[in-house]
Amino acid sequence: MISFSPSLLSRWVFSIFAAATVLAAQQTSIPANNFRAAAATNTPSLGPSASTSITPELRGDIYMARKMYREAIDMYREGPADSPVLANKIGIAFHQMLQLDLAKKYYERAIKLDPKYSEAINNLGTIYYARKSYRRAIGLYKRSLRYSQPSASVYANLGAAYFARKDFKDAMKWYESALQLDPDVFEHHSTFGTLMQERTVEERATFHLYLAKMYAKSGAVDRALMYLRKALEEGVKDREKIPSMPEFAALKTNPAFKELMLENPKPL
Repeated sequence: MISFSPSLLSRWVFSIFAAATVLAAQQTSIPANNFRAAAATNTPSLGPSASTSITPELRGDIYMARKMYREAIDMYREGPADSPVLANKIGIAFHQMLQLDLAKKYYERAIKLDPKYSEAINNLGTIYYARKSYRRAIGLYKRSLRYSQPSASVYANLGAAYFARKDFKDAMKWYESALQLDPDVFEHHSTFGTLMQERTVEERATFHLYLAKMYAKSGAVDRALMYLRKALEEGVKDREKIPSMPEFAALKTNPAFKELMLENPKPL
């Protein structure tokens, strides 16, 4: 599963909300199957005090929010051909449709237009991750960080890539850095944005055990117990050693932790 950095969504949310409000007001009588044509022909204004029109990019963003990816691509293509932002968004739309070759093409185009475009560089990394080229993915994630502020999503991507290479020490280092920046980084389920965050980790039980450890260390008890239960249900190894793991030392007297250990859920 792929999702997006919430830190990059704030300006999108306002723009999409404003645009969608205008479209809804003007198109309430238009059947759903005619929405695309209506959106393409009507160009409403946000009012005389805000002369901003609904651009093809904003229309594309609305379609992305509705998971209408092909319509979004059509709208983005109506914008400037030399825009790295639009090239990146087209790449994301193709990525959501699992058309990785086309997604890669547009991410690379965005980077060619702006070699320091950190979001597109990260997104290209997720393509290599999906193809199990983890070393290339790691290189791109680190390159992305050179041109941006510290990012929980990119840190999480680095963690995932190291985890996939079974380099658990470095994986946990990056995961913990991600968690420090954003305590909810592993909980986001946004479906559009400009920055892809990789969520595919093959060894789910081990991954969830490490998440449980990290949340336990940070004091997020409920999440620690949630991920610990997942790890147990997914057949994590050495489950008998869990109560003595130092990361869970603070939970030893917790009734819910005790109950979970007694219950010892069998693999589903």
